Amino acid sequence: MIDYYETLRKDIRFVEGLNACMNCGVCSAICPAAEFFPYDPKKICNILQTKDNQLIEELLSSDYIWYCGQCMSCKTRCPRGNTPGLLISTLRTLSQKLGLFTKSPKGRQQYAIYKTVGESILTKGYCTHAEMIKPELHPEQGQVWEWYHSNLEEIIDRLGGNLNKPGSGALRKISDESIAEVNRIFEVTGGKNFFDTIDQFSQQQAKEMGLETDSEPFSSYFMKIYTEQDDNSNVE
Repeated sequence: MIDYYETLRKDIRFVEGLNACMNCGVCSAICPAAEFFPYDPKKICNILQTKDNQLIEELLSSDYIWYCGQCMSCKTRCPRGNTPGLLISTLRTLSQKLGLFTKSPKGRQQYAIYKTVGESILTKGYCTHAEMIKPELHPEQGQVWEWYHSNLEEIIDRLGGNLNKPGSGALRKISDESIAEVNRIFEVTGGKNFFDTIDQFSQQQAKEMGLETDSEPFSSYFMKIYTEQDDNSNVE
């Protein structure tokens, strides 16, 4: 069986993020996520300091590690120099590599991020592109976004942008050479392999849930995990 603690220690973020928590709670007091979710940064430190394999596996399989917003406010306040935000980053990476992210609703949403932000970067050269932010995925925007999306080219031109055209300006077309270079960077750094790992485990989870991942633009699995809420959130 894998020793989770020793595996985590191989990540420099873990080494720099955990010194010796004294459970003072300063990180929890400053944490924005703790205001809206049942989340307590010091709990992360406490569990990891136990080195208990079962407890760490429960963390890796839970919604808990996905509440953190990675603002790193905890780093600025801890009197012992701990950074729960870095520990969260390490836990998330290991959870993704082992497929344990598929065990919780918040974790499963990593597939949605890969299918939206990830694919947007590799195909468009943007983290988010107006054409790829579909109104049906953002009902909270109401009719304003529907109108904006329907009249995108006209609006972008009026705002001084350059939608999908060569040259400079917002939302300009990124050259094929630049897109190819971005893809090579992801290949060399292991980013594409990481996407493939998330995709592979998500495909398995979709089968277990009796859902499909092949339909376009939004598969039944994508819509399920995109809209699914965990049972512990305090927000609507």
